[in-house]
Amino acid sequence: MTTEPAGTEDDLYDRIVTPYDIRGLFRAEVDPGLAYRAGAAFTELTGADTVAVAHDARQSSPVLADAFAQGVLDQGADVLDAGLGSTDCLYYVSGRLGVPGAMITAGRAPAAYNGIRLCRAGAADLDEGTGLELLRRRLREPRPPLTDRPGSVLPGRAVDDYAAHLRSLVDLSDIRPLKVVVDAGNGMAGLTAPLVLAHPSIELVPLRFELDGTFPFGAPDLADVSALRDAVRESGADVGLAFDGDGDRLLAVDERGAVVPPAAVIALVAGRELARRPGAAVVHDLVTATSAIDAIKEAGGIPVRSRTGPAAIKALMAEQDAAFGGAHCGHYYFRDFWYADTGMLAALHLLAELGDTACELSELAARHDRYASSGPVDVRVPDPLAALQRVVRHFAARGTALDHLDGVTGELPDGSWFNVRAPGTGPVVRVNVEAGTVAAMGRLRDRVVDVVVSAGR
Repeated sequence: MTTEPAGTEDDLYDRIVTPYDIRGLFRAEVDPGLAYRAGAAFTELTGADTVAVAHDARQSSPVLADAFAQGVLDQGADVLDAGLGSTDCLYYVSGRLGVPGAMITAGRAPAAYNGIRLCRAGAADLDEGTGLELLRRRLREPRPPLTDRPGSVLPGRAVDDYAAHLRSLVDLSDIRPLKVVVDAGNGMAGLTAPLVLAHPSIELVPLRFELDGTFPFGAPDLADVSALRDAVRESGADVGLAFDGDGDRLLAVDERGAVVPPAAVIALVAGRELARRPGAAVVHDLVTATSAIDAIKEAGGIPVRSRTGPAAIKALMAEQDAAFGGAHCGHYYFRDFWYADTGMLAALHLLAELGDTACELSELAARHDRYASSGPVDVRVPDPLAALQRVVRHFAARGTALDHLDGVTGELPDGSWFNVRAPGTGPVVRVNVEAGTVAAMGRLRDRVVDVVVSAGR
């Protein structure tokens, strides 16, 4: 049984309204009352006549979706009831119909959590700096008054249309037969994967496809892919695909069960998209591995560096008319999908690339795994801003080239680099390091972390 967290109401809203969404413990932090106020405030903020609402399979999601929808209706707007679906299915509805949307989900968080992810019309993100801060303020205010004419609920289930749209974007007609293990983690890919990946040349091996919002095998966060690895090796599959709880983030493993670095996925998908749009821009976040950036250049594309986070990547893609965008954490963005992220479309491209060659996936991935990366290293500190300032002082005094696009990034003369930023999720800084060898990466990582935690140097 969860209990009410300690702290003031202001503390609560500062905690649950993250830079990207609303998320917290169900009942204790995110309850139907909050969802209702969020629906009303979102309707007022967007000025929308219609708002699409979808939800994942968490046990608490239907009641939160109903409460959010009622907040929309009581402000005089209609609700397009998209029902049960993945986050990228909600983006499809928002993009296709040009309406703002709300997805009731806590993504990859454990079952006790839930939340609300919001987008403007055309699947444009609503995050810190583009309206989420205004929503946080409105949640602190009294419930808005009812309108004289409440809106209506319109049927809007679109998962079949979403799947057909994704399949129309990738030509699988001539691929060789592939055995594909998909681990849905009891999340929404259990609904969408059988529809999207339905193809005569694909033998689908389902793993944890049952929609179960209690997540009996653990949080659907892709942190543990041991079951997927085992299933790939035992079945002799060509590839394994894992999706998080709301079905929008992708992690792949090769035929040996080894994780395919997201940089390799970015490189492979970017190559395919650039073959269709020669010379186009490809947006990548600033902690994307250098091997992916090299591949974009080799394919004739223009790599464009972005701050981390979906809103930053999507906005920069729209500005640059980019063909594709990739993030180090396994989110992939497409011009043909309203610049929104969809792991399922990335999976289709990965299968098309693998199916068009006689090579194993391990061989394809190895071509784009040229550097040693630390991956994200979270370091708890009392004051993230002070920690960033220590990093700047330390490395600037030693002549390191620094930039401040997102946190602080340093590039050393040998081509190795580091990034330290505050992700906005509490007293934490996140360190990413890359170098030419594992030993060099480890030395630089330890040096950066040492500066982060030092009392001051």
